[in-house]
Amino acid sequence: MTDQPTLANQPADYVPPRVWTWAKPSGGQFASINRPVAGATHDADLPVGDHPLQLYSLGTPNGQKVTIMLEELLAAGHAGAEYDAWLIDIGKGDQFGSGFVAINPNSKIPALLDRTDPSAPQRVFESGAILLYLAEKFGAFLPTDPAARTAALSWLMWQMGSAPFLGGGFGHFYAYAPFKIEYAIDRYAMEAKRQYDVLDRHLAENRFMAGEDYSIADIAIWPWYGGVALGAAYGDAKDFLDLGSYKHFQRWVSEVGARPGVQRGRVINRNAEGFIPERHSAADIDALLHRA
Repeated sequence: MTDQPTLANQPADYVPPRVWTWAKPSGGQFASINRPVAGATHDADLPVGDHPLQLYSLGTPNGQKVTIMLEELLAAGHAGAEYDAWLIDIGKGDQFGSGFVAINPNSKIPALLDRTDPSAPQRVFESGAILLYLAEKFGAFLPTDPAARTAALSWLMWQMGSAPFLGGGFGHFYAYAPFKIEYAIDRYAMEAKRQYDVLDRHLAENRFMAGEDYSIADIAIWPWYGGVALGAAYGDAKDFLDLGSYKHFQRWVSEVGARPGVQRGRVINRNAEGFIPERHSAADIDALLHRA
């Protein structure tokens, strides 16, 4: 009897079946939570804090977008932007609990529940939608000038369409796949570098993504592209992609990264030393950032 091929010895002449079926684990770091169906796997109510805004998230780049936005709103003095941030551990499958699925049927972080009107709580899912929702709710970080607003929204949509190639493409095959595939790494490294070149060329002529004003476009792009450039994702990917050569982009990474709201937003919903898994008041994060 011939042994069935495994992920470790996948033959080069693999031919996809006529109809794909989920016959074995996919392998890699996230194999335990990958599945081809949606919906809840278990009953689990979500906690609710005292503030109108309830965030259920994890400090991945997509999660950081929203915590950075909320911290920027608070730093700018916007009343009503105080929030409770609850950790959703995707490695343990928290995103498949019934309470989370009720807010986001796609079972992806982040998810926001706005309880400003307790009689009609508003769910918001997808990080880009949450950024736009908060920008419009508070009238902040989205230019009012039509041309600048259009630019900000264009770059916001660019991030949402492009980052999956950086993370799910390059990041997955370079850092997380169970074995290295030269074709896949080359394919997505090429696309990642093209995207960094897009950013570098744009930032050679613009202080921020939408011009002179910091906006939700910067907030959306920085955790993904800046995070890799700072060595916070995919191991030594910043060296593999030679990200230090993108000088205008690096200038922007430094300027945005120096903002207190960005520094605060980066450390929330991360259950590890030096981070804060849940945030319910400014004091929670102040103690962490200002400790000796």
